[in-house]
Amino acid sequence: MSAQLHLENISFNYGERAVVNELSLHLGDNEILCLLGASGCGKTTTLKAIAGLLRPHSGVIRLGNKTVCDSNNFVAPQHRNIGMMFQDYALFPHLNVAQNIAFGLQGMSKQAQSERVKEMLALVHLEEFAGRYPHQLSGGQQQRVAIARALAYKPSLLLLDEPFSNIDHQVRYQLIADIRHIIKDQQVSAIFVTHSKEEAFAFADTLAVMHKGQIAQQGTPQELFHHPRSRVVAEFLGEGLYLDAQKQDDYHFETPFGVVKSQLAIAGEQSTGQLYVRPHELRLVADDNGPVTVISKRFVGTEYVYRVRVFDQEIEVPVSQPEQEFLPTQRLSITITSHSVNFFTN
Repeated sequence: MSAQLHLENISFNYGERAVVNELSLHLGDNEILCLLGASGCGKTTTLKAIAGLLRPHSGVIRLGNKTVCDSNNFVAPQHRNIGMMFQDYALFPHLNVAQNIAFGLQGMSKQAQSERVKEMLALVHLEEFAGRYPHQLSGGQQQRVAIARALAYKPSLLLLDEPFSNIDHQVRYQLIADIRHIIKDQQVSAIFVTHSKEEAFAFADTLAVMHKGQIAQQGTPQELFHHPRSRVVAEFLGEGLYLDAQKQDDYHFETPFGVVKSQLAIAGEQSTGQLYVRPHELRLVADDNGPVTVISKRFVGTEYVYRVRVFDQEIEVPVSQPEQEFLPTQRLSITITSHSVNFFTN
C-alpha cells in the first residue's frame, strides 16, 4: 500500500501547553484510519493541521508526493484537495440537498455539475430528496448529504470529525456500514476522529491510538486489541483486570489464580510483571473463601453481567447461560482461559 499521507514530527502548542508533540503517522491509498483517544489528546488539532486550518509549529506534512507543510512551505486549505465532514455536518440551511452537494463544484460547467450531483445523490440513495432542505431531513439523511458534498469534487483525502456522535444509537451502526461502503466505493483515503472504540472498530481499517499528543500505537483493530504495546492502549480499547504475574517460560505465567497459558510466545528477559486480562477470558466460580466479591448483577437479554471486586479492582464479567446464578455479596474465585496474554513489565 503506497503512502497517501505522511506526518513527520508534527508539534503544536496552545500557549505553553503542548497539544500535539512530535506526532508521526502514515495513511495508505484507499485506507480508512481512525484517530482514537480521550478528549484533549490532540485528535482534532491533528485533523486541523492536516486540513490546513492551523499551521503546526514544527514538522512536515506530505500529501502524496506534495509537501503541504514544513518550515518553509504552507499550502492553504483550499489547495490541498481535501474533503471535510464536520460533527454538525455544516449544511447550508438556505440551500436544498442538490444545491448543498453542488456547492464545491463552481469550477465545473452547469451540465457537469448536474451530472455529478445526480451521481452523488444516487450514491447516497437520496435521489427523491434533491429538492428538500436540511431541516426537512433526518439526522442520518443530513449525514448522507454531508458525505456526498465532501466527496462530490473527488478529493484525494477525506477528513471526518466525530461524524456519528449526533446519530441515534439504533441506526448508527447501519449508517457507519453505509458510509464506509461509500468511501471504499469512491476509493478515497480517509481519517476519522472519535473517542468511541466501538465506532472505530466498525468503521476503520487501522487505528492510531493517541495519548498526550502522540501516537501510542498504530495498527489494525485486531493488532491493537490483542497485542497492545502499552497499558494506555490496552486500557483504552477495553476494560481489564491487572494481576501480578511471574513468567515461568514464554507460554506460562503464575498468577494468584493459578497458571495462565498464553497461546502465543511472550519473549523478553524480565519475568516479573502483570497480566492484563479482559472480561471474556474470566470464568466465575463459586468459592466461599474466594477473593472475589459480587457487587451487583444485571440481566441484558442473552446473559448476566456481574460487577465484581477482585482484590482492589472492579470489573464487569459477562456470563452466558449460567448453570448457577450468583448473588450480591457472594464470594467467588475465577479461572482464566488460555489466550494470547498481555504481559506488562513496567
